[in-house]
Amino acid sequence: MSQSQLGRVELYRSPNGDSWFLARDPANQQAFVVHEPNRPSGGQASQIEIGTFLRLGGGPEHQALLRLIGTLVAPDDHTEVEKPG
Repeated sequence: MSQSQLGRVELYRSPNGDSWFLARDPANQQAFVVHEPNRPSGGQASQIEIGTFLRLGGGPEHQALLRLIGTLVAPDDHTEVEKPG
């Protein structure tokens, strides 16, 4: 699927021009991270499964995703989430 067909929001843009986006494939509703290297590097955009992305480290792009996820819960929302198992 081309990058232009994805629904996405920018997570982080590094000082060197690399960008990370949270994206969703409209065909199957799966979310993932897109990394677009800066143009001078000549690299290709890549899609990374969210769990894999978060395991890769604690850089500012990872922190941006965690902050975005945190916005999904209201500060005063004390609803318990059902835990599997």
